[in-house]
Amino acid sequence: MELDTSVQFIKGVGERVAALLAKLGVETVEDLIYHFPRRYDDYSKIVKIIEIKPGPVTLSVRVESVHARYARRGLHITEALVKDDSGQLKVVWFNQPYRADALKKNKDYFLSGEFAFQGQKYGIVNPSMELVSAFPKNTARIVPIYPETKGLKSHQIRKLIGVLTPLIKNLPESLPDFVVKDDKLMARADALFNLHFPESAEALERARERLGFEELYEVTLASLLNKQAVQSQSVTPIKFEAKLAKDFVKSLPYQLTDAQRVAAWAIVQDLEKHQPMNRLLEGDVGSGKSVVAAMAILQTAKAGLQTAYMAPTEILARQQFEELSKMLEPFGIKAELFIGALGAAARNKAANNIESGQAQLVVGTHALIEKHPVFANLTLVIIDEQHRFGVNQREKLMGKAKSVPHVLTLTATPIPRSLALTVFGELDISILNQLPPGRKPVITEVANPASRAQLYAKIEAQLKLGRQGYVICPLVDDSDVLGVKSVNEEFKRLNTGAFKHRKIGLLHGQLKSSEKEQVMKRFVGREFDLLVATTVVEVGVNVPNATVILIEGAERFGLAQLHQLRGRVRRSSFQPYCFLMPSTGDVPLKRLQAVAATDDGFKLAEMDLKMRGPGEIYGARQHGELDLRLARLSDTKLIARARSAAAETVQRGVDLLQYPRLSARIANLRKITNLN
Repeated sequence: MELDTSVQFIKGVGERVAALLAKLGVETVEDLIYHFPRRYDDYSKIVKIIEIKPGPVTLSVRVESVHARYARRGLHITEALVKDDSGQLKVVWFNQPYRADALKKNKDYFLSGEFAFQGQKYGIVNPSMELVSAFPKNTARIVPIYPETKGLKSHQIRKLIGVLTPLIKNLPESLPDFVVKDDKLMARADALFNLHFPESAEALERARERLGFEELYEVTLASLLNKQAVQSQSVTPIKFEAKLAKDFVKSLPYQLTDAQRVAAWAIVQDLEKHQPMNRLLEGDVGSGKSVVAAMAILQTAKAGLQTAYMAPTEILARQQFEELSKMLEPFGIKAELFIGALGAAARNKAANNIESGQAQLVVGTHALIEKHPVFANLTLVIIDEQHRFGVNQREKLMGKAKSVPHVLTLTATPIPRSLALTVFGELDISILNQLPPGRKPVITEVANPASRAQLYAKIEAQLKLGRQGYVICPLVDDSDVLGVKSVNEEFKRLNTGAFKHRKIGLLHGQLKSSEKEQVMKRFVGREFDLLVATTVVEVGVNVPNATVILIEGAERFGLAQLHQLRGRVRRSSFQPYCFLMPSTGDVPLKRLQAVAATDDGFKLAEMDLKMRGPGEIYGARQHGELDLRLARLSDTKLIARARSAAAETVQRGVDLLQYPRLSARIANLRKITNLN
C-alpha cells in the first residue's frame, strides 16, 4: 500500500467511514498516519481489583460470566463479572449489544476504563477490553485520543491505524542521516509508531521531540533557502541621501524615538545594497511604523523609482494614504490611492498616473494586484499586516516590478522572537518597542458584569470631556448558543438605554465597503460619540480623539487580539482606558487579568503563544499551512537545535531530492515563508 493511496482501500474503511475521515482532513494513507492524537489516557499500569482507586484503571482479568438484556425501550445493558486473584468486579456497558458475543468466558483480557461513582456506587462503565494474547490498542498501554467527528471515535481510528502498523514500521527516513545522528533523534518510523502506540512515556516523549524537531527543521530550512535565493538576486540599489533624511526628520512635528532611528537606518542601508531588502518591521500599535516607512518611500521616490503600499482594508488604505501624503507632500512626492471603491474615471486617472511614473507612491488594497495598474518602475513594495494576504496575492504584487523589488513588511502584531525566528528564518527583523513621546499606557480593567452602571459612568466621564469611545462585540447578530453580545443588539440597547442621549455609530464586516467608509468618516469627524463595532476596527483604524474602549465577551479573544483592540485608543497624548467585559461572572479571568497587568504587547504575545499556539499570535493559519502540530514554539532549545541543523544542511548543499517527503514539504513551505 502506497502513502498516497486513498483511505477507502484500508481494511475496515468503506465509503461511509472514508467520508467521515474526510471531515477530519484525512483522505490518504499518509494523512491517516499523520493524524496525530490530541491527548493520551495512561492505562499502562496494571493493578489488582483489590487495589482499585477512583480514576483511570487497567486490570488483567478473566471473564466469569456475561449477561445481556433490554432494560427499557432503546436501552440495552451488557453486564460481565470479571475476576483476578485478588477479587471480582462487575462491569457494565450501555447500548453495546455486540459485547455479549465478543467476550468469551475463561479468556484473559486487559480491561481499561474509569473507576468512578455511578448510580450511587463506584464501578466501571463502558470499559475497553482486549485479549491479553492480542496486540492491545485500547488497554494496558498509553492510549491515544484523536480529533474525532460524529460517527467516528478514537477507538475506531486506533483500529484503522493499527492496520497500517507494518507500513509505519517500514517508512523511510525523511531527514538527512547526519541530522538524525548528530541530534540523536528517534528514527522517523519509530517516532510515528510510538506517537500512535507508545511503548512507554519516555518513548512517547522522544517521538514528540523527533517529530516536533522535524516540523521546526522544515520551516527553518525553507526560510534559509528562501534567504539564499534572495541574496543571489540583483536589485536596483537606492542611494541614501543623508540631507534628504535630515530634512524629513526636521519637518516632523515630533521627535523620532531611538527605535525608529535604528530601524530607519537599517532600512536605508538595505536599500543601498544590490541584493533585495527583505525586512520585517514590527512594532506595537502607535509605535510609529508609518514614519519609518515614509523615510524609505522618500528615498525611493527621490531616486526616480516607485513604491507600492498594500493595506488589508480600504479603511486602512485611505488612512495610510492620507497620513503618508501629509508627510511626503512637502518634498514634492505625488501619491495615488488605488482601491476598489474608486469610480471608473478616478480609477483610470490613477492608473494612468501610475503607468506614466507620475505617481511615485501608490497606496491601495488587493486592487493593486489586478491587471491594472501597470507600474512604470516599481522598486519598493511595502505590505501592511502581510499575514492578512495570501501567498499568491503577495507574489502578484511583487510580480508587478520589472525586476526583483525591495520588500518591507509591516505588522502591528507583536511576534515572540521564538515564533519570528521559526516562521521567518533569516528574515531581517526590526522592532519598534518604544512609543512616541507623550503617549500614555492604556489603563486596563477587567469589568464586572454586575457593575455596568459604574462602568458606563466611567465611559460617560470621557465623553463629557469631548472624547469618543468604542464598544466592541464578538458577533454581528445574537447567538443563543454562544451567549455573547452582538453589535446589532448592543447598538439598539445602548441607543435606548444608558447612552440614549449620545450619538452612536454601527460598524461591522457585513456592511458594504462604501457604508463602512462613511461610518468611519463620520466617526473621525466626531459625528458619533460611540462606535459599536466588531473586530473590523482591530487593525489600523486611527482616531486620536477616541480614548475609551469597552470589549464585550472579552474572553472570546486572544491576548494579542485584545491588545490590538486596546491599541485603538492609544493614538494621542490623552489618557486612554480599556475595559474588558466577560460574558458572565463565571468566566475564568486569568487571561483577561494578564492583559490588564501589562501594556507590553511582546510580553502578551509570549503568553498567548504558550496558552493558545502560533495560529492565534500571527495568523499562522491565514499565513499558510505551517502545520506545527507537535513543535512547542516556547521550546527555545529545540528551535535552536533545528535551526543549527537546517543551517548545516544548507552549508553542506544536501540534495533534498534524496528525501522525497522532505523535498515536497520544503517546496510548499518555501512559498508560505517567502516574503519576497
